[in-house]
Amino acid sequence: MTGISNTPKPPYYAVIFTSLRTLEDNGYGEMADHMIALAQQHKGFLGIESARDNLGITVSYWSNLDSIKAWKMNAEHLVAQKMGRQSWYSNFRVRISKVEREYGM
Repeated sequence: MTGISNTPKPPYYAVIFTSLRTLEDNGYGEMADHMIALAQQHKGFLGIESARDNLGITVSYWSNLDSIKAWKMNAEHLVAQKMGRQSWYSNFRVRISKVEREYGM
């Protein structure tokens, strides 16, 4: 999960997950890696970018809203979400947006 995702021509969707971690680890790294691998196999997944210092920001890209909804309801993802609320995050926000335009190098 390094680098900038090679997304298709817009429009597509971005799920922006912003979080503050607790001091507990309890398998966080392993679960995060597993969730990325699982999402990459999910229909509609386009890419992911993540950065963490004190504040963590992970942006995943999706072809449509139905794919995002299906990913949110994935059984293994539901377990990870529950663990996040119970022990890994002191605060978080999920924002979903439609990407209308992009540019870069």
